[in-house]
Amino acid sequence: NHTMTTPTRRRSLTRLGVSVAAIGIIVTILSACERGDSKEDHADDGGSHTEAPGDHGNDKGQDGHAKGQDDHTESKDDHAEEGGALNLSAEQAQSAGIRTEVIQARPLIQTVVATATIKPDQNRLARVSPRIDGRISAVPTNAGDRVKPGQVLATLDSVEVGEAHNAWIQARSELRIADADLKRAKTLVADEIIPRKDYLRAQADRAKAASAVGATANRLRLLGGSTDSGKSDLSAFTVNAPFAGTVIAKHATPGDLATPSDPLFTIADLSQVWIEADLPEVALSRLRVGANAKISVPAYPSEVFVGRVDYIGQTLSRETRTVLARMVVANTDRRLKPEMFATATIEVGAEGRMGMTVPDAAIVLMDGVQSVFVLDQDGYEARAVQPGERIGGHTVIKGGVEPGEVVVLEGAYALKARKLKSQLGHGH
Repeated sequence: NHTMTTPTRRRSLTRLGVSVAAIGIIVTILSACERGDSKEDHADDGGSHTEAPGDHGNDKGQDGHAKGQDDHTESKDDHAEEGGALNLSAEQAQSAGIRTEVIQARPLIQTVVATATIKPDQNRLARVSPRIDGRISAVPTNAGDRVKPGQVLATLDSVEVGEAHNAWIQARSELRIADADLKRAKTLVADEIIPRKDYLRAQADRAKAASAVGATANRLRLLGGSTDSGKSDLSAFTVNAPFAGTVIAKHATPGDLATPSDPLFTIADLSQVWIEADLPEVALSRLRVGANAKISVPAYPSEVFVGRVDYIGQTLSRETRTVLARMVVANTDRRLKPEMFATATIEVGAEGRMGMTVPDAAIVLMDGVQSVFVLDQDGYEARAVQPGERIGGHTVIKGGVEPGEVVVLEGAYALKARKLKSQLGHGH
């Protein structure tokens, strides 16, 4: 090779370049043919992905797309379950404060709602004070105690009571002397030893002594003293409960001087209370004695106390232009306390038409739609309703539920919270 002449080497390199160029052209033609065949195959298959080398990436993408469709289907199923009814056991419903009722069409009754105050029944209220001045020596009673009729509330000492007790004792002694004189005179007149006028005089003296005993005993009792002959402290007297009730105020302290003008105790029979409300002047034409009333208090928000109107004020307040309406409510369990604030809903007449009503709190917003919860065999279901006018804390339902269905009256917000929690649990 080293001896090859330069022209010869040039011819060899020229032939080699031609050969390389030819090979390149042939490779380009073959590649073009393969691409054409691939396009034709793709057109014949209608765009379907056939299994071929290099198609594994497409298979993987197709599987991912199918998996996404399955996940979307499962999400729809979850949403359908989420939109279903809530199932609660009896214990869960009770703990959530849920109360249901079969809804029915009832006469729509006009009402007046007013803020009220609870007061003791003034016919069952007593302010107890001593009848005379006295020094307080003992106070066995405290505020809040339940007392019986005649029960001792406090013990006091008084000079006046001591004097009255001594007068009673002296009168009794004089009566015993008069009894003995009359007995002796009766024997002597029978034996004709004394004239009959002496016997009559002895009889009159005995009657006078008996009258003195009765007078001094009455005075002693009026002062609060006792006619117990075995009593050691003659100046002591007691203040007693006039009837059964509860001590709602106490102003007695041992050692203090008590006077008739200052009550020591206030006793009230709270088994019945008054509800006093100020009603607007426009309600007078419809308000009547004997009208039914429903009372609610913040202390027991889920309860309603039933009473009736027993008095309507005879004068109007100049400042507020309102009239007093007094209602009587039974309070046997003593849960209603004097001076509590209350809301009174008083019936003032029927409208003459029928309608279904639920408490205002039974209607809740679900996805921006006013709804109530209906209980059926599947559980508690949120049902969209068409509310009407409000009447005394209740709302008329014009559509969405049918008479005879069981509607949740109390605890709707608890069910709404459970519903929202269920939606959050499904990823919404």
